[in-house]
Amino acid sequence: MIRMVIPKGSLEEQTLALLRDADLPVRRSGDREYNARIDDERISQVAILRPQEIGKYVEEGIFDLGITGLDWIMETESEVEILADFPYAKTGSGGTLRIVLAVLRSSGIERPQDLPAGTRIATEYPGIAGRYFEKLGLDVKVIPSAGATEAKVPQIVDAIVEITETGSTLRAHGLEIIDDVLVTSTKLVANKESYADPSKRKSMEEIRILLLSALDARGKCLLKLNVSSEEKDAVLAILPALRSPTVSPLADGGFAVETVAEKRGLADLIPRLKASGATGILELPLGKVVP
Repeated sequence: MIRMVIPKGSLEEQTLALLRDADLPVRRSGDREYNARIDDERISQVAILRPQEIGKYVEEGIFDLGITGLDWIMETESEVEILADFPYAKTGSGGTLRIVLAVLRSSGIERPQDLPAGTRIATEYPGIAGRYFEKLGLDVKVIPSAGATEAKVPQIVDAIVEITETGSTLRAHGLEIIDDVLVTSTKLVANKESYADPSKRKSMEEIRILLLSALDARGKCLLKLNVSSEEKDAVLAILPALRSPTVSPLADGGFAVETVAEKRGLADLIPRLKASGATGILELPLGKVVP
């Protein structure tokens, strides 16, 4: 059995939703409970902790499996096995975030090399930022920040290294991004020794498949329809599929067709299918899609 740790805070809601969709719902006595359980024979323990801590706890073997951001893996220089990338963040799907270097729009600075020696940089990622500036050979002072980093310019610091999704908060504070430091997203990670154990590795791979299949099902549906033999080719020509639609003969000489389709295109697709001769069109929700 494996011990699992999931993130509290900004990634918590999306992670709990993913586990629920994967039929691995997290059960706990309350929203502030840090110890939880998943009623699955592969999982012996579930903890809910700050994502900043998860990489090191997994590296040290306190937990076998964890979910956290690449940013915190890199910040803490955690040696873990990355098993999967999960495209979600605090705001939902599409969760690729950027750690960026930003300065006051009015500063006239257009690139990192324009920063004067001794420039004060506030950040929640002093490790990432320090290595970034060292690589560029820039003489700056990196100052750890515990939050509200963008509000510290210019009274306290000259620039910041901050995580952003759209850059809107930075722009609202009069800041301009001049470089990308790191592109980050949510990761499923494993302890290297645990992953080398055949029994634990099997459990981890099965959990990985469940989580990824639940993600793959988001935004998709199962379409079922009937079509006559005369109109089959016209319908199949416009029908999307993961690989190829499933076509089965009917007693009346027609065909039953099933396929997986993206929900976002159904408003256009269904009228076209109807016009091409499809009948009995059903749209059904999907829980998982396993390639």
